[in-house]
Amino acid sequence: MIDFSLGPEQRDLVASVRAYLAAQIQPDVARCESESVPLPDAFAKLAALGVVGLPFPERYGGGGLDYVTLGLVCEELEYCDTSLRTMMSVHIGLAGCGIYQWGTEAQKERFLRPLASGERLGAFGLTEPDAGSDVGAIRSTARRDGDFYVLDGSKLWISCATQAGLFLVFAKTDPSAGKRGLSAFIVDRQDSGEHLHSFAIKHKYGVRAGDTGGLAFSELRVPAAQRLGHEGEGFHIAMSCLDNGRFTVAAGATGLIRACLDASVKYANERTTFGTPIGRHQLILEMIANMTASYDASRLLYLRAGWMKNAALRNSRETALAKWFACDAANKAADDALEIHGAYGFSDEYPVARFLRNARGAVIYEGSREIQKLVHGEYALGYRKDRPLRCELPPFTS
Repeated sequence: MIDFSLGPEQRDLVASVRAYLAAQIQPDVARCESESVPLPDAFAKLAALGVVGLPFPERYGGGGLDYVTLGLVCEELEYCDTSLRTMMSVHIGLAGCGIYQWGTEAQKERFLRPLASGERLGAFGLTEPDAGSDVGAIRSTARRDGDFYVLDGSKLWISCATQAGLFLVFAKTDPSAGKRGLSAFIVDRQDSGEHLHSFAIKHKYGVRAGDTGGLAFSELRVPAAQRLGHEGEGFHIAMSCLDNGRFTVAAGATGLIRACLDASVKYANERTTFGTPIGRHQLILEMIANMTASYDASRLLYLRAGWMKNAALRNSRETALAKWFACDAANKAADDALEIHGAYGFSDEYPVARFLRNARGAVIYEGSREIQKLVHGEYALGYRKDRPLRCELPPFTS
């Protein structure tokens, strides 16, 4: 039996999140986008809403809700603005789920609990100036020194870089071993002092209302007790985190498609040319119809991935497909939305230019379009198969 209906708690939560975002955050989006500054108190507002620990068990201060519900919330966040969903992706999908999946009980108590409760904002330090899709090219190092590791290196294109208090950072404990020499570490900004420096990236093409930046480590001593997993296990940890992050990106991109659709329908019904609403013109009808199909398909793909996560089924392939399809579809929907708005779409009077700038980023990050095509071609040809991880994401239990 297949049941596509949402439960009453899910419907109520979606409605409350939508109303809260419209009242508390949406009024600041256009200004922050224009000024290229982060939305004020965004994380505190999401924490007050009760969604920053949504999928984590209540025993760790989380909401005890499932991954499908997380996807629904991420859809609403990106409908409001991509920067909100990006914050949720790194805080929950990358940093939080990484600690939940791979951490010891002591690590979960010390680090997951403040993330889940909204006391601390988490971020993910993987990408470097010369290492993105090629994770094995990471140059940051972690040298063992007694009960500590000494971290040196830098990270770039890190969401929430200047605002986060906890970072899940990847560095090489064996520089000669490529990606097999990577290890993962929980870095606490409060304990780092002058050995951790963060900075913001200015003049971005998109996600201008979000905090994107970089990190620099210099002789940063991190207790060995804050290593996540075993030495050399960092690559597997990073890939599992990206599975979770991609799920939230796919759900968010679906929300962006809906935002494009709603804006386009409204404008197409209001704007007239040649004596008729432009929605009556066939090429406009085609673009809006394509948005409708893309939204439904993207939503079904991320809901399937969420269902698999709830059941603790390996979902790397399904989640990556949802991310690839939804992000490409959102980029196309935003481009069409701008076209529908004509010259007005090229201005900031309407939100569709922001939609297009924001949509383009998701095609690149957390697995670029090109990487996804290679991966799914290899799956189809039988060159790639999912292998069990040492530590799977625990199933959702109500």
